[in-house]
Amino acid sequence: MAAVQHFFIRSIPITRNYTAGIYEVEALELVNRLFSEGHETLVMCGGSMMYIDAFCYGLDDFPEVPVQLREHLMECLRDEGVEVLAQQLKELDPVSYEELDLSNGQRVIRALEVSLYTGKPFSSYKTRTFKERDFEIVKVGLERPREELYERINERVLRMMDEGLEAEARSMLPYRDLPALQTVGYREMFEYFDGKYDLDTTVQHIQASTRHYAKRQLTWWRRDASILWQPA
Repeated sequence: MAAVQHFFIRSIPITRNYTAGIYEVEALELVNRLFSEGHETLVMCGGSMMYIDAFCYGLDDFPEVPVQLREHLMECLRDEGVEVLAQQLKELDPVSYEELDLSNGQRVIRALEVSLYTGKPFSSYKTRTFKERDFEIVKVGLERPREELYERINERVLRMMDEGLEAEARSMLPYRDLPALQTVGYREMFEYFDGKYDLDTTVQHIQASTRHYAKRQLTWWRRDASILWQPA
């Protein structure tokens, strides 16, 4: 962080409804400005599949959904858990069920609300019509042996707990229903605060959810033949 300037870190408040579509617009504006200032090579890093695809290829145009439906699904997420919504998505759109990070309540709700409102699977709106970019994109994927990756994930969760994840999540309780907090780590900690699990079990759930997300990331990226895979 000290050696090179970073962007899109600590820049978006959790109260802002931020989407991959917004990111596509703002990230393109940023890189075009940086190129105009004389920078020849920029590095984009991270693992959020939808956001990277939005930047590289653009997003399809999805229908607008009534806010009342979204609020209803958010209530279901809070009261019944993401598993119930994911099962409903599996029935309506098995393709999205296989592709999405099912631990991310926001992503599940987005796919489910479109499927419910339109009567057509969310995945059917993905035409994969790639938008042209004015610059060359080279993708490099970093890989490790699966056992080593999972062990590092488990250790990272323990380190996050040591560095204050519980206190951080507790400070976010007033905002727990916001889309930005429907993610791995926060979701499990909120269930712990609700008394559903003890702390040790909660930590194990975070580790398992993170491993599952990493597996979905690998499955997603393996479909992209343009990625140059390198050992980490």
